Amino acid sequence: MSHHVCVEKLLQQYAAGDRHFQGIKLREMDLINLNLTQIDLSQADLRQSRLGKTNFNHGNFSGTDFSEAILWGTNLSNANLKDAILREAELSGAILSDADLTNTFLVRAVLSGANLCNAKLDGAMLIETDFRSGSDQPTTLSKASLKGANLCYANLSGALLYQADLQGAQLCRAILQQRSLQSLAVSDLTEANLEGANLSYSNLNGVILCRANLRGADLTGVCLEGANLEGAILPDGSIYEE
Repeated sequence: MSHHVCVEKLLQQYAAGDRHFQGIKLREMDLINLNLTQIDLSQADLRQSRLGKTNFNHGNFSGTDFSEAILWGTNLSNANLKDAILREAELSGAILSDADLTNTFLVRAVLSGANLCNAKLDGAMLIETDFRSGSDQPTTLSKASLKGANLCYANLSGALLYQADLQGAQLCRAILQQRSLQSLAVSDLTEANLEGANLSYSNLNGVILCRANLRGADLTGVCLEGANLEGAILPDGSIYEE
């Protein structure tokens, strides 16, 4: 069956009410700007596919391989992406609010300007992942759960992490601020839970940590110049005071 026929058949079956396409192989496919809510593509092979702007709200992608796929502005809100592989996937501007990304593999993925509000990223592999806020929209991780996630070398400059849960997360050498010619993009970690997180050698200069919980966090070699720690709980359990 040719690739083209495979996509045509899927769309025909979907239009007829079928939602179950587990394990389907759609490598290097185009599923752009479509409405495919509640589709089940768990364990599917979507490597190097182009899925931009498609609405996958409430879709099931558990264990799906999206390596090097293009998902610009794709709607994956409320989607199940547990154990999915998104290595080097391009997710700029994607909507992942309330999505379940538990144990997802997002190494070197690009999530610039993505909306991950309330997303669950517990245990996710986010090494060298790019969360930089775009010029037009910030990357939002507000109220996201990142417990035990590995964010080593991740670029979070300008990202919004208000009330994010980073308990026990690895943030070794993460970039939380970056100078550009125009401005200084700093991350907002207001009321974030960083209890027991490893922030060693990360740059927190100017970062907003108001009322953040840093109890037991590893701040070895951390730069905190100009950081806003108003009301923050420090590693020793004391409250920061000017």
